[in-house]
Amino acid sequence: MRKLIPLFSLLALVWAVSTEAHGPSRQKVAEEVVIDAPAAKVWEIVKDFCSLEKWHPQVKACTLEGDGTKKGAKRKVTLAGGGWMVEELKKYDPKKRMYKTFCGCTPDEEISTAKTITWSGAEVKVPVIPVANYSSIFEVKEADGKTKVVWRGAFYRAYMNNNPPPEMNEEAAIKAVTEFYRQGLDHLKQIAESQ
Repeated sequence: MRKLIPLFSLLALVWAVSTEAHGPSRQKVAEEVVIDAPAAKVWEIVKDFCSLEKWHPQVKACTLEGDGTKKGAKRKVTLAGGGWMVEELKKYDPKKRMYKTFCGCTPDEEISTAKTITWSGAEVKVPVIPVANYSSIFEVKEADGKTKVVWRGAFYRAYMNNNPPPEMNEEAAIKAVTEFYRQGLDHLKQIAESQ
């Protein structure tokens, strides 16, 4: 048994170091809202891949490249507070009333830079939404004569190295995505129920 104690100590040390030294882990956010309106009516509001500017209060404009019902189409979402993000359509299914999107979120290519900071002795670009490899699924479902809209996202924090700055850690990424989803869904509910 005494021979095993050093082995256990070594294994514990290796485990502790490996858990500290890993990079970012995939994060997930899911938000939903129940709308007192038929699903067909709600889908009519959101079915256009670039309709965000009509129902999301944080979106100033949306420009579409390609057919918004076909895989590979891209939308450039310009945010009301400044900045933009480009998402690619991965799947569009009007029968299921859903679509999937993806953004690698490379700064200044697929997402704008909110600011540049110095971190660990290097200049680092902080994206307007601090995520990387972001994918989302947007679904409109019937729910007992009403509609349940579910918006789910999976992503990594924007800073892919260890020891991220506060603006680019997991908490910042989760907060930004959650707020974006929540504000959009709450405003969609107001619009759909008032029409």
